[in-house]
Amino acid sequence: MNTRTAAATLAAAALLTLTACSSSGDDSKTNAAPTATTTGQASSPAAAGGLPPKPTGEKRQQLLDALAKAAPDVVRYEDKAIDAARNQCSAFGEGVKRPDWLASQRFTYKDVTTSEEQGKQINEALKSIGFCNV
Repeated sequence: MNTRTAAATLAAAALLTLTACSSSGDDSKTNAAPTATTTGQASSPAAAGGLPPKPTGEKRQQLLDALAKAAPDVVRYEDKAIDAARNQCSAFGEGVKRPDWLASQRFTYKDVTTSEEQGKQINEALKSIGFCNV
């Protein structure tokens, strides 16, 4: 029993040590938590650490129509497309590299494959309808 306790204590200490470490490279900015503006207001839902609310009714249809225009296959699974759109809002924060590629990954699911060019069109659609408040 003492061996298990000692092992658990060592594992906990190792975990604490690892979480205290930070990277000093440029890649650390990609995963860094967004910060609020000087006024204390977040510049977008993603910067606030949250996602835009799930759209309903007319707003949901507006989003689905914009996505279908950008990349018709992505709305084959409407709920997945809505979730992907909400998550994609985080790609508009400061320091995010390759947002079009991120969109192509988020909107690729099941039998739907989204190219990076379609990802760019999706990002433009999300911005043009103000879904992500950017």
